[in-house]
Amino acid sequence: MNWRDKMANSLLPPEERSLTPGQVEALDKRRDLGHTFLVISGQFAVIATILLLWVGQDLTYSPGWAHPIFYYFVLVLAIIAVFAIAGMLLRRGTPRLD
Repeated sequence: MNWRDKMANSLLPPEERSLTPGQVEALDKRRDLGHTFLVISGQFAVIATILLLWVGQDLTYSPGWAHPIFYYFVLVLAIIAVFAIAGMLLRRGTPRLD
């Protein structure tokens, strides 16, 4: 039985077991940024829900190509997708136990 089998937290993936304190700090900062991106995505999801209330009316009653609420809704959906994907990619790995 070697020292790796006696680790305090054996749930860590092998690539995270031998990190230096500086690397652990960088990993925590990356995961915190990912969490921030997920929060931003959630906040924009609330805004998208509110915009959804007016999208149908905008598409029905706005003449021609003038559908500003629809365009804002599509923009917010794109922002949600970008921040959610970036947040999930940055938070990959084992979550921090505080």
